[in-house]
Amino acid sequence: MAIPLVVGIDGSDASLEAVDWASEAAVRHGVPLRLVHATAGGHEASDAVDAATKRARDRSPGVRLSSDVLRKDAASALVDEGRNAFALVLGSRGLGDLPGMLLGSVSLAVAARADCPVVVVRGAAEHQDARFGSIVVGVEDGEGSATAVQFAFREAHVRHCRLVAVHAWSAPAGVFAAPQVPSSNALDVHRRPPAQVLDDALRGPAEHYPDALVSRRLIEGSVRHALLDTASEADLLVVGARRRQGRGLQLGLINHAALHYSPCPIALVPQR
Repeated sequence: MAIPLVVGIDGSDASLEAVDWASEAAVRHGVPLRLVHATAGGHEASDAVDAATKRARDRSPGVRLSSDVLRKDAASALVDEGRNAFALVLGSRGLGDLPGMLLGSVSLAVAARADCPVVVVRGAAEHQDARFGSIVVGVEDGEGSATAVQFAFREAHVRHCRLVAVHAWSAPAGVFAAPQVPSSNALDVHRRPPAQVLDDALRGPAEHYPDALVSRRLIEGSVRHALLDTASEADLLVVGARRRQGRGLQLGLINHAALHYSPCPIALVPQR
């Protein structure tokens, strides 16, 4: 039996947007959709599940659907669900979050602890409804983004859309001996040339998806600005997350910036 795409619901508008996004994703990937509402309450939970079920069936009539109400705190329940999930999909904010919060407390807690990819549905309708035909993936030097790149290729494949791979770096002043000619000091600061970082990261997935339409962007400057600016015209931003010793993920400044400020839905993909 296929593992499900799990979406957390609580009756908020943001969670219903997550249901919309997740129901279409489940059909694209051919996996079941599981609606999960974690609460200590009763009738409100039933109402939320009924509303989300109707929303999913209206949005994607062919989706294979199940639902459950779990009597435990939402973050723990969703993290547990994520141990056997294709991905977890969450709204950017829930019913209990304070006005002005950029990202809901449950979404942030789940993103930091999940074993599977976590998608936080953010942005305007044009981003959530996939009107740009583009997915952006951040590529870092090293192995930290390898699983994220594989995720992004697969997502671009099922959507039949363009993939934009972004690698940004900052070089201290004076490390270049001549225009476009890196000195030995420059290579010490950045172990591999930026173009090679992208080439190495994309080579394997590109062989697996030979028909993928991939654009490469090398940007000297802030990684945060490079990703968020490129994602302003994208349907999904994909970033990797390193695992820390023990359970959970080591969310750095880039992860937090993406989760709080991404102009489109954001997928946080744990390093395998």
